[in-house]
Amino acid sequence: MKYRQLGKTGFSVSEIGFGAWAIGAHWGEQSEKDSLEALGAAVDAGVNFVDTAAAYGDGKSEQIIGKIMKERSERIYVSTKTPPLDGPYPPSPYCDPEVRYPEEYLRTNVEERCRMLGVEAVDILLLHSWTRAWNDNPYPLEVLRRLKQEGKILYAGISTPEHDQNCAVDLIRDGWVDVVEVVFNIFEQEPAAQLLPAAVKHKVGIINRVVFDEGSLTGKFTEKTEFGEGDFRREYFSGDRLSRTVKRVEALKKDLIGYEMSLPQTAIKFSLQQEGISTVIPGMRNAWQVKANTAVSDLPDMADDVIEKLHAHMWRKAFWYFG
Repeated sequence: MKYRQLGKTGFSVSEIGFGAWAIGAHWGEQSEKDSLEALGAAVDAGVNFVDTAAAYGDGKSEQIIGKIMKERSERIYVSTKTPPLDGPYPPSPYCDPEVRYPEEYLRTNVEERCRMLGVEAVDILLLHSWTRAWNDNPYPLEVLRRLKQEGKILYAGISTPEHDQNCAVDLIRDGWVDVVEVVFNIFEQEPAAQLLPAAVKHKVGIINRVVFDEGSLTGKFTEKTEFGEGDFRREYFSGDRLSRTVKRVEALKKDLIGYEMSLPQTAIKFSLQQEGISTVIPGMRNAWQVKANTAVSDLPDMADDVIEKLHAHMWRKAFWYFG
């Protein structure tokens, strides 16, 4: 496993981290036994960075991570997220930051994150979504600064809304964030325009989520794939979205004929070769997935001509969450 600096935090984190959404909720059935085995296998493979959130099973994911942290002697860095209070999600331009993320709520929620994880202070606390309308009045980030000064959290930032990755650029340039979590993958490459270069210049850590495009870039889906009750992809890939996605994945596979890496390996390595990305956090639900994903760290970099082919598969699908 290779390691990278997470911005100016001083944390040396595994370039492949553990995305812990699926071990909490919303991805179909998942046993705690499998989750603990997956986390244990990840730590054995050198993974020392885990990403989670309050919303991943109302703290369930955090509690499972807390168990592993108690069992292991290795230093495990954890990034978790606080959601906004009830309202449009992602927040709309008309939302008041002091209503969606009031100080009392943030303080209470951070205390809850500590309890769920079983820690005295949160390594990294991210606001779970944002709107660029708040960039000129980043009140919630002011609160997080105070919580840093008080030792409740060590570092702070935001997780970007899917439809506006570059909303964090001004926050990075103005010094409001230590870490930003973004969507970046073979289809979603927009952060390469401004966000990643800004992160490099200002030494802000970048957590890369959705590296597999919610599973499509594993190459496992067909137009007949069905998602069970409780799996958020049932709506995410609703209507004609699954068939459109499968067609694009098949076109991608044709461009990679003869290439030695599998599609999932290619997806991870593509992100790892982007300057500015600190760690990639594929979701891993069992020990087999952990072994397959973490092995990518030891694979050689892709040649420039392969990277150029992948650039051509950028898909400006914009915001197509539900409906």
